[in-house]
Amino acid sequence: MFAGIERKEDLWYHKRVELADRKSRAKSCAATGSRNEGKVRAFMGEKRGKIIPMKKSKKVIRLEDRGRERKLVKGAWFFGILAALCLAYCAGIGLFLGYGTYFFLIWGVMGAGFGIIALLCAKPAIRRRIPAVLIKSFWVCFGIGVAIFVLVEGLILSRCGAKGTEGADYVIVLGAQWKTSGPSKVLKYRLDEAAYYLRRNPDAKVIVSGGKGPGEPISEAEGMAGYLEHAGVDREKILVENTSVNTYENLRNSALFLDKNEDSVVIITNNFHVFRAERLARGQGYKKVTGVAAASYPPMQIHNLLREFCGVMKDFLMGNLVYWERE
Repeated sequence: MFAGIERKEDLWYHKRVELADRKSRAKSCAATGSRNEGKVRAFMGEKRGKIIPMKKSKKVIRLEDRGRERKLVKGAWFFGILAALCLAYCAGIGLFLGYGTYFFLIWGVMGAGFGIIALLCAKPAIRRRIPAVLIKSFWVCFGIGVAIFVLVEGLILSRCGAKGTEGADYVIVLGAQWKTSGPSKVLKYRLDEAAYYLRRNPDAKVIVSGGKGPGEPISEAEGMAGYLEHAGVDREKILVENTSVNTYENLRNSALFLDKNEDSVVIITNNFHVFRAERLARGQGYKKVTGVAAASYPPMQIHNLLREFCGVMKDFLMGNLVYWERE
């Protein structure tokens, strides 16, 4: 019994000693805390979110914002999917849909660009090597570019259902690629719409406009004239303009056959092309002009809209477009 009491007393004694020792340490730390605070901070290397665990260590541990990292991961997925879609569309055009120019390769370039953005979003180590000012500048420019693209595409789409006016004096059919087998799908849509309009308005004269491009067996205008004649249009009402190589020249050269101030004119082209054609015509002084939207090849519609965006921006920068009615 006495042995048990002695053990309890020893345990109680040791606890009191340990408690006194803790209090003594606490007072010592309180007395020297202000003096050691600077040393502790220097040792830990605290500076703007960076912690250097050892004084001589070169390794930096960064405490990232978890919310920001989640957004970047989502951004990596988003741009990765965009990259895959662009590359697949580029391959589809090149292998299956067919193409008249090499402009479709822009989808491959866009796919590569989106892939790089996805990689930067997914790899913080690579992203940190790029100066922050460059990253911010890129996103500002990217946002401005997206806003301009949406605005221009909205203007293009606003004229995709244009019906034109009945009873026009002249009809201008804008040219497109003429293959050895006949008109391309895009041009065939235009010619069929022109034949339909001319059947409803038999007094109108039609100007077929388009020169001979690379790889074309004949000029676009000659092929178009034959197509319309075969469709029942009177040959005497068909006027041929076979020197132009782009939309601006189509309208400029076609104006030699008519009076821009007095004659009413209908321009027939594909739906994605009506907005630019109308604005170019007004910029050249056509007073009474409207567009008629022909159909377009559905699998190529996205490609055509992107190409038309580039066309609108080119003509805008060259001063060819007019966005309001001239007096």
